[in-house]
Amino acid sequence: MDTPPSPLQQPAMAPAVLADGAQLVLRVMPLPADVNANGDIFGGWIMAQVDLAGAVLPSRLARGRIATVAVKEFVFKQPVSLGDLLSFYARITRIGRTSISVRVEVYAERNPAQLQVVKVTEADLTYVAIDDQGQPRPVPSA
Repeated sequence: MDTPPSPLQQPAMAPAVLADGAQLVLRVMPLPADVNANGDIFGGWIMAQVDLAGAVLPSRLARGRIATVAVKEFVFKQPVSLGDLLSFYARITRIGRTSISVRVEVYAERNPAQLQVVKVTEADLTYVAIDDQGQPRPVPSA
């Protein structure tokens, strides 16, 4: 009978898809320039990364330009530290006539010697499909 590979043979990384179907859309490691006065990663930097990650699936569905129109919820669950590898997962929660809503969850991989994966942030965002003049346009049907 085959035995599973030891932890040393497996890559220390989060999965590509979560149990709820959320897809890995972005992976990034903050840099020293992203640290705030308390020594943690600046919340505004995390918010910008969440907006980028949240736009991945809607831009595919919209097949063109989109714009962020709302952030309904943004929760910082734990601080992010220098050296954390952040994995951003996105899941479409609603498709309207011109808008697409997305749930983004952010997990930090920390302490590589004794790997921990913790949820650090979650947010709900809405994007609208726009035309070349910046006006709302219908989201194409599948």
